[in-house]
Amino acid sequence: MFVSLVALVAILPVFVNAQSPVYGQCGGKRFQALVGCSAGPTTCAAGSTCTYSNPYYSQCLPGGGTTKTTTTTPVTGPTSTPHTTSTAPGGSQTPDAGNPFLGHNIYLTPFYAAEVAAAAANLTGTTQTKALSVAKIPTFTWFDTVAKVPSLGTYLADASAQGKASGTPMIVEIIVYDLPDRDCAAAASNGEFSIANNGQANYFNYIDQLVAQIKQYPDVRVIAIIEPDSLANLVTNLNVSKCANAQTTYLACVTYAIQQLNKLGNVYSYLDAGHAGWLGWPANLSPAAQLFTSLYKNAGSPSFVRGLATNVANYNSFSTNSPDPITQGNANYDELHYINALAPVLQSAGFPSHFIVDQGRSGVQNIRQQWGDWCNVKGAGFGTRPTTNTGVSLVDAFVWAKPGGECDGTSNTSAARYDYHCGLSDADQPAPEAGTWFQEYFVTLVNNANPPL
Repeated sequence: MFVSLVALVAILPVFVNAQSPVYGQCGGKRFQALVGCSAGPTTCAAGSTCTYSNPYYSQCLPGGGTTKTTTTTPVTGPTSTPHTTSTAPGGSQTPDAGNPFLGHNIYLTPFYAAEVAAAAANLTGTTQTKALSVAKIPTFTWFDTVAKVPSLGTYLADASAQGKASGTPMIVEIIVYDLPDRDCAAAASNGEFSIANNGQANYFNYIDQLVAQIKQYPDVRVIAIIEPDSLANLVTNLNVSKCANAQTTYLACVTYAIQQLNKLGNVYSYLDAGHAGWLGWPANLSPAAQLFTSLYKNAGSPSFVRGLATNVANYNSFSTNSPDPITQGNANYDELHYINALAPVLQSAGFPSHFIVDQGRSGVQNIRQQWGDWCNVKGAGFGTRPTTNTGVSLVDAFVWAKPGGECDGTSNTSAARYDYHCGLSDADQPAPEAGTWFQEYFVTLVNNANPPL
């Protein structure tokens, strides 16, 4: 069975007051400047809790009932004590020859299940029923700050216990996402590390912490997507000074990540490869393949690097007979065409050409004004459920890499991480900070899901 169900776990911290409304901001760096006063509301309306999401944003989410002042303590998962020591042997140093998703159940991260449960509690009727079903669909967990890393150990311990109880080993899906000067051609996803401030060493330490958590649970398989947007930016955006300045560091950091994860023997990695509307243009295919291959070989051709992930957090169809008008001029107008065009170039260069494709928000097409519009696109819907039945030998699985309902970026033009894409006419507004819960958008994804929930 491809999906393993877990109980919804109420893991949101209990910080509540009556100042900031439900789904409003209640903390984060530069919060005073954003609200334009001496102090922003640091407590939440009754019935909601102030929940840390990232250093820039804490958000009032439904749940809880006591009044406390907010803190910046990160959510680290269920309250059970994490496993800290293990005498179990390490994972196999020989990767499975076939699809790494097969023969395993996929762990449902309690944090996302709790977000969905809190969102559904504010809905009624069939919409509520559909919303609750989303908690039973596996999504990747984004480790976009060091503060979130300890929760990985909690999830792995839970997954290990579930696997032993069921007799079927588990997969935990993660996204490694904390490069210094991250997302160099955008603003909404800027991270906690900067190259100028010890960023590379900080990133190496972040990877070491991930490795330390995973190493304790060799019986749990981890599927990792490595650094969305990073390598693709090095193909097309070196004219942006921040990207040009980050090139050497990006390559060093991604190399370190795949090398260290490869040593564990239970982590299968997919490097992020943008999407059809980015690297899928014919002129970008060879440069992209050259970059992936050179990095892979310079890292020692890590045996557990399985291939590439495409369409992460994007909206492209996997396969369509009716190209979206915005794709005009590109023969690779969907992810399948992109993969079929890129794979032979990778194969000839010696890179493993296996793919996973994010279809989490691809249920509705022809909704963007430009192919490059990526921020909270109006009218989107949940797409094809995660499955290994892709019908294409090159594609290991369709996945939901982006947890639907977590925002792409804020529409607040005065915010430190405002990106103009989030203010375009096809971007849903008003929108909170990237990574925080966007209730109205989640409801849109539920109602527009294709196939229906």
